[in-house]
Amino acid sequence: MPDVAPIRIVVADDHTIVRQGLRALLEGQDDFEVVAEAGDGREALQLARAHSPDVLVMDLAMPGLNGVDATRQLHEEQPSTRVVVLSMHASAEYVRPAIAAGARGYLIKGSDLSDLVAAIRTVASGKAFVSPEAAAVLVDAAGPGAAGSELSTREREVLQLVGEGHSSAEIAELLGLSVKTVEGHRQRLMAKLEAGNVAGLVRHAIRLGLVDPQT
Repeated sequence: MPDVAPIRIVVADDHTIVRQGLRALLEGQDDFEVVAEAGDGREALQLARAHSPDVLVMDLAMPGLNGVDATRQLHEEQPSTRVVVLSMHASAEYVRPAIAAGARGYLIKGSDLSDLVAAIRTVASGKAFVSPEAAAVLVDAAGPGAAGSELSTREREVLQLVGEGHSSAEIAELLGLSVKTVEGHRQRLMAKLEAGNVAGLVRHAIRLGLVDPQT
């Protein structure tokens, strides 16, 4: 019987112990190869570009660039890499944007290892895999649309960084923009979201799932 190439995987999670634990568990599967680990969304994109993995296991609540927007960028640039979201959250404001961004799988972190293994194998084969908790949200089509859909990708990036407490100068450096451009994005965000100040923007960043209120 000819050898079958392993499913090549990148794991992205901002908690080192979670990443290392996932890597150890996944590498216990004969048909899996974990090629890299990422601590945030930007690093996940860089590693996906460098390694062209079959599957990227993606957390959603990560600093700098969240999992939803990292998934959207990856899906646009490199659709051959399928994303499996592994998140603590199963509510509509997390599940729907992730699926809309191009994620092919969605699991809750309380899932069994067998579920994650099945999800990775399923999406690597070109199919979708969604946990029952997430599927229930998707079936409820009567609810509101994807949170933050009125914002551009760049506006979501700026909003997340504002929510994380970065100054305009820091955001400009992180995104490779001028301070004036960042200030323009902040003003447009305030207008679109009807936020009168930075505190209002932070509240919206939390509401949209861009910032974890517990961090």
